[in-house]
Amino acid sequence: MVKYTKCLFALLAVIAFSVTVYADEITDSINEALQNYKDGKHSEAMTSLNYASQLIAQKKGGELQSLLPKPLQGWTAEDATSQAAGVQMLGGGVTAERHYRKNPGSISIKILTDSPMLQSMMMMFTNPMMATTDGGKMEKIGGEKAIVKYNAGNKDGNINIAVANRFLVTLEGNDVSLEDLKTYAAAVDYKKLAAIP
Repeated sequence: MVKYTKCLFALLAVIAFSVTVYADEITDSINEALQNYKDGKHSEAMTSLNYASQLIAQKKGGELQSLLPKPLQGWTAEDATSQAAGVQMLGGGVTAERHYRKNPGSISIKILTDSPMLQSMMMMFTNPMMATTDGGKMEKIGGEKAIVKYNAGNKDGNINIAVANRFLVTLEGNDVSLEDLKTYAAAVDYKKLAAIP
């Protein structure tokens, strides 16, 4: 536990210097954790570190939100949302999501990162057999590997895109054309996404 606490503190200390929005609160929380650790108050130190970690994840979620595209012409969109979940909730991770509508169709775009579940998902992109067993097709969208599944009869489908082996972009469409689904997929700025630390 002590070794884990030291490693976590060192990691958070490095990250804290690179953030701006929550900089004071994160720094205060890390300093508080350090003082509690020195005083032998390990539970309080962990609580402060967890709080700082959550603030950092929230900032990252905000960065992901900013990369969700604006609605295409003729479409409307809800405000983008983000969530930072602990490991105990669905494997943890940071997500950002936005929903788009054009009567009667809808498309949602979700970006996921920092989740233990990502490793198993990424295996699909390195093994084409896994990706295509249930009707998926491997393609390149925006210069990134994508798995595209579309049912022309139902006019629904999904696209999964792996970015820098750290992000998974998922699009789901209902009552939409494959062209619209791919256009939204191409509208994400994958270079900026890959550059997020």
